[in-house]
Amino acid sequence: MCPQTVEALELYIEPDASLLLSRVSHILTGDGVKSYLTGGFVRDVLLKRDTADIDIAVDADALEVASRVAMALGGKYVPLDEVNGVGRVILFNHGVTSTRERWEIDFSKLKGNIEQDLAQRDFTVDAMAIDLEELTFLDEGELIKVGEAMLKMPALIDPFGGRDDLNKGILRVVADTAFPSDAARLLRAVRLAAELGFIIENETEALISRHSGLITGVAGERVREELLRLLALPGAGNLLAYSDEIGLLTAMIPEMVRCKGVEQPKEHFWDVFRHSLQTVVAAEFLLREGSWDHTDAKVLAAVPWSDEIRKHFAQEVSSGSTRKSLLKLAALLHDVAKPQTKTIEESGRVRFLGHGEQGAAIASDILERLRFSAKEIKMVAMMVKYHLRPTQMGRYELPTRRAIYRYFRDTGDTGVDILFLSLADHLAARGPTLDMAAWHEHTRIVEYVLAQRYEQQSLTAPPRLVDGNDLINIFNLRPGRKIGKILEAVREAQAAGELATREEAINHIERLLNILNSQNS
Repeated sequence: MCPQTVEALELYIEPDASLLLSRVSHILTGDGVKSYLTGGFVRDVLLKRDTADIDIAVDADALEVASRVAMALGGKYVPLDEVNGVGRVILFNHGVTSTRERWEIDFSKLKGNIEQDLAQRDFTVDAMAIDLEELTFLDEGELIKVGEAMLKMPALIDPFGGRDDLNKGILRVVADTAFPSDAARLLRAVRLAAELGFIIENETEALISRHSGLITGVAGERVREELLRLLALPGAGNLLAYSDEIGLLTAMIPEMVRCKGVEQPKEHFWDVFRHSLQTVVAAEFLLREGSWDHTDAKVLAAVPWSDEIRKHFAQEVSSGSTRKSLLKLAALLHDVAKPQTKTIEESGRVRFLGHGEQGAAIASDILERLRFSAKEIKMVAMMVKYHLRPTQMGRYELPTRRAIYRYFRDTGDTGVDILFLSLADHLAARGPTLDMAAWHEHTRIVEYVLAQRYEQQSLTAPPRLVDGNDLINIFNLRPGRKIGKILEAVREAQAAGELATREEAINHIERLLNILNSQNS
């Protein structure tokens, strides 16, 4: 294994990155620490891709090095992996141009010499290195003046032809042992190839298929991270379908195996499993980040969209997740309980009674296993449970104010997401057989509900007219569940436009109590 070198290669790195590397190099050189730029940073610089993540391999205790660098640069030190000796330095607003708010530098301990270390990496495009000490930096004043930093690299350490694979757009493993040694790389291969716009080399793809079952042994946190990064990409639906072709999807989520081949009523174009994948594709189409091959632009034109809706789906839910990515995840899982709830009546009618509620429980179990946060689990479970609710609010007519209030009372801040899931479900049910009249009726209801949600805040969160103390003091009621039920009845009537003042609310309560008393007498 002889290192390949590229002589007199010039790289252009943004000023902040160059300045940061110069300062890190000065610290490490002063401490007598041999260091190399490695991994994704080298790859992305060669591809001229922007990146805020820097990987540095050091011939020293990486945790100690990271701690010292963090202190010297005024950053935050995080012991990322104490077992394998990986430390992270997080820096905020560190640079000369203030174009980036956050940098992350991961320090790892060299495993042998640099060539031996690279031999244990995952893919050839990540198995390249640059000797940090050999880089020549422009000084800080020149950085500001020229606006670009030039680093002269005497030698690219490239034992496995990573640069050649970069030029060819190929993702290839360094060794056949890459996946058995770290099975998280199975999912990373799919995600990274998509991010780079590369194809997975045939032998590497065969290795993924052969070792796909190993994904079950990967810590849930790591699977979650890779899955969310995949879902964040445009075209995630097609990536999930590809993941299934190479055996990864059902290895990761075995609950979906039962969905394969489960036939649906005649209005459905695909079986349950294929429909689930297509629902993800349809959701991306509705979110304006993908295409839908089975219809034309008129379908999308009927779907409500605004800057407010766009911002809603861009909201971060937990670290690494957004409403958009969780909508895609819910789209994948929304029918996961259909196999076990399927019944065929004497008339031949196929039904899946209760599949939303049972599916919510199954989805929760899946996401708990993959170490999603409680907030993420609750949101996805809510979408799965109520994905049929929007079409049940109004059939052939717009829903009433009372129905809209009840909808948002039950779904909370996930109500908007569920509306879009219901539309994606509709598209993926009909596929190329979509009936435009039914589609326009569905989108009309969604548009109306959204308009009510955004334009009339009093409909979903009416101001309080009375409280529990009023019921105790005015009507001599005892604290308990009865008070809660009465207050909810008041809010519902208020949202429906039947009440507007405190006096009207009190009169309404009096009528309710008279009805209850007469029923109990």
